[in-house]
Amino acid sequence: MDEPLKHLMQELGNAINDSLSESDRIAEAIGEIKRAGYDVFLVLEATIGFNRRDESGDEDGELEESEAEEPKRTFEATGKIKLTTQDHRFLRALKIAVDEENR
Repeated sequence: MDEPLKHLMQELGNAINDSLSESDRIAEAIGEIKRAGYDVFLVLEATIGFNRRDESGDEDGELEESEAEEPKRTFEATGKIKLTTQDHRFLRALKIAVDEENR
């Protein structure tokens, strides 16, 4: 990845972080949770995709057939995670089935 792109991505991350940390609404919600006697851990994950535009492409915006096909993506589990009882309760509340053998 080239340095200008790394810099732009860092700037985007900083902008997102600043927006969250300066949000009165988020601060208020976290404050209410703390006043209720809980510690708060906020972890957000953002997926940001980007592709370099082809400057020499067709002007009408149409892609050639080979360019229009997306590559097939496959995902494979690489390990196991250990879920706590609280994790199981949370997932059940979201109606997510949990494999009982991992308990």
